[in-house]
Amino acid sequence: MNGKNDKWGFHTEKSNLITLDSNDRSLVNILAEQVPSLNSCFFCGSCGATCTASDDGMNFRLVHLLLRRGELQTVNKIIRSCLLCGKCTLVCPRNVDTRAVIYNLKILIHELH
Repeated sequence: MNGKNDKWGFHTEKSNLITLDSNDRSLVNILAEQVPSLNSCFFCGSCGATCTASDDGMNFRLVHLLLRRGELQTVNKIIRSCLLCGKCTLVCPRNVDTRAVIYNLKILIHELH
């Protein structure tokens, strides 16, 4: 009875469970080949703290997480606000080339659509 009313007047919602093991990670793997430093990211958030476009919703840590979850539509909406200024790259303690990741991600998503 998922998502439907039953005879007692309540209903259950569809599960929001995300199984990371079954997600399509091909895009993440392609990006990691193009920008090997992506694998060094440990989601500290330094990039988001300095992001010029953060007021518009840009957040590299969130993009990286959503990308690993396979939520490409949301990723595409978020990265549109990225100015590719490179501030995030300058402050990354693991030297992840976040600017190159976003640049290549924009190209890959454009090629998919």
